[in-house]
Amino acid sequence: MYGMKCEVCGNNYDKPIEIRLNGGDPHYFDCFECAIHALAPECSECGCRVIGHGVEAEGEIFCCASCAEKAGVHGMRDRV
Repeated sequence: MYGMKCEVCGNNYDKPIEIRLNGGDPHYFDCFECAIHALAPECSECGCRVIGHGVEAEGEIFCCASCAEKAGVHGMRDRV
């Protein structure tokens, strides 16, 4: 075995990224892009991957206050 196989693209890489969420089972990726694709939450409004802080309301995650507003969540502010 050369390394660990990326769970997204299948590349067998000798320097994989290992990520454990909350101490759970390991996930292996060959790059951050694949890790983001597999693990980052999606904005409830526009569907983009939230890789920054984002905003959260009533159990939903949004990439920004604008998307939260479009979804009917009022009074949110982006962190600055």
